[in-house]
Amino acid sequence: MSFKLGTVDGKAVLIKGDFYYDISSLSNGSISSDSVEALKLQSELSALYESLNEKNASGKLSDVELGNPVPTSPNCYAVGLNYRKHAEESGMDIPEVPMIFTKHTSCFVGPKADIEMRSDYVDWEVELVAVIGKDGKNIPKENAFDHVAGLCVGQDISDRPAQFATTPAMFNLGKSFDTYGPMGPALVSLDLIKNPESLDIECKLNGETVQKSNTSDLIFDISSIISYLSEIVSLKVGDTIWTGTPSGVGIASGKFLQDGDILTSSIEGLGVMENKCVRVSDHSRANVVPEFMKGFMKK
Repeated sequence: MSFKLGTVDGKAVLIKGDFYYDISSLSNGSISSDSVEALKLQSELSALYESLNEKNASGKLSDVELGNPVPTSPNCYAVGLNYRKHAEESGMDIPEVPMIFTKHTSCFVGPKADIEMRSDYVDWEVELVAVIGKDGKNIPKENAFDHVAGLCVGQDISDRPAQFATTPAMFNLGKSFDTYGPMGPALVSLDLIKNPESLDIECKLNGETVQKSNTSDLIFDISSIISYLSEIVSLKVGDTIWTGTPSGVGIASGKFLQDGDILTSSIEGLGVMENKCVRVSDHSRANVVPEFMKGFMKK
């Protein structure tokens, strides 16, 4: 099944070339304008995508701003320390099982949205995101990709004072401020991706490369994560799984995002996101530097 799924003004669209196509209009309402609901009809979605050459486009991509491809995602699961070099730069042991935490889906924004920072210690983490396309429980590793609708780029923006305000750390809250979950530019189905488990991944800050790796370096690959997660929770269509970030995050060098910075995130075959960083009001612990961070700040 082939498709590139996005949203424009919150409505599900298919993306082909320089154009977008409104799914609900083209399907005469048989496929929902809600992208998560649309993923429940992947065969129909794929058939519609294959017929786009015979359809009139709804508009040019250059005239609109794409939103998050799955804005109504029911759950967001993320994996910490899933690249060996990132675990090493963080001064932490290599996990024996996937280190799972959650992000609140209210932080989700699109591939061009501003990142609204509420402290001076906000960090970047480019990630490969898998989106579930078929409900599942106790999924064998060898069948895991049967449950994946597609992949996209994600930026797991992290407020370090909020994340490390307590021991153990509060990964979920520190990474769930509004706008801290850019995703996009589109959800790309697996058969449009040359090798879903070996993709170059890169993050640039103001044009300078700060993270560069390949997803083949994941400690726990996509199949392993899905199988492990599904032992514990029932995975639902539209759930997102953020698979971890490579080395090169800001905290490792004591460098953080500043007002006006441009963060560019890209993954081979999935596209590019570009997000502007905007400094807004402080949260209550914005100026409290946690003990965990002080060693990094001296670098």
